[in-house]
Amino acid sequence: MAESGTTMGSRALVIAPNTIGDAVMVQPLLALLRQQNPRLRLDVLCSDAVAPVFRCMDEVGDVIDGPPPEGRTSWAARWRLGRALRARRYHAAYVLPDSRISALVPWFAGIRQRIGYRGQSRALLLNRIHEAPRAKGPKTAERYAALAFEPHAPCPGSVPDPHLARRTQRERTVRAKFDIGREAPPIVLCTAAGGGESHRWPARHFASLIAMLAAETPEADVLLLGPAAERRAATEIAALSGQAARNLCGETTLDEAIAIVAQAAGVVTVDTGLMHVAAAYARPQVALFGPSDPRRGQPRSPRAHVEWLHLACSPCAEQACPLVHHACMQRIAPAQVFEALSRAMRFETTGARPAR
Repeated sequence: MAESGTTMGSRALVIAPNTIGDAVMVQPLLALLRQQNPRLRLDVLCSDAVAPVFRCMDEVGDVIDGPPPEGRTSWAARWRLGRALRARRYHAAYVLPDSRISALVPWFAGIRQRIGYRGQSRALLLNRIHEAPRAKGPKTAERYAALAFEPHAPCPGSVPDPHLARRTQRERTVRAKFDIGREAPPIVLCTAAGGGESHRWPARHFASLIAMLAAETPEADVLLLGPAAERRAATEIAALSGQAARNLCGETTLDEAIAIVAQAAGVVTVDTGLMHVAAAYARPQVALFGPSDPRRGQPRSPRAHVEWLHLACSPCAEQACPLVHHACMQRIAPAQVFEALSRAMRFETTGARPAR
């Protein structure tokens, strides 16, 4: 095994990506680094947008508030942050975003070993440089995990699936705050189409699914979860269902949303960050794919079931359907999703169907 050259009891800084899904995919890298050196202290520099994800990783020591990796924060502010971090005496920094600006803080902090992929004219800021993979190269978790080893050295064996730690007291607090799960764990529907309208599953389909769930598991709360921008769409879904589905869109912080997903009896999502959170908690789930490619970004969990129709026009990766018909999402039937979720909830691994 080609190791990263860490020493016993040393300390490393991870410069994190800024999306929820990518943040989840960092965990296998951290696990590999800790396997190489069980005494390694790993701190993460990240924005508020993803900090709650890293607080659910047992491998992480401090979560340090930092600027977004693509943000407009001035060089002076990054210099001040880097200078402040010098006292922590990090021996290594793993720079996961590809931007040049994301490599500045480790440089300013005087961190001896700065590790990342070549890109955006930042060769002078890094000194252990991995060559960027081809456009259709390794998936995100594998790409990050490769940084645990020397450049050009293959990862030994398969990269483990991401894993987030349960926070029982936090989950109990959130459950009490929102008065959920008194008789049974909730079923969570993440309706947000973060990739654009072409990624959206129709409101009438979500409403039909809620009606089926209410008939099958009347004791379970059905929760609609998402950002504030999704509240109007979720209100429409709840109204169409004719059931007591609860619209929590915009009412939770990301930390609270993670705590809810962690204890869910079942989760249905489109391709979004909370999809990867549910997978990292091994929750029974169904992930709906249309314009995006599940072969590149499906949830990494044996309890996850992917619904993808394999249409000739899919995946197109467009925010708006170029053909207008939205068939890749419209034709995923609610009964199909209900049956898949029911199987995932009944069996720990049966029903998992990787994308082909």
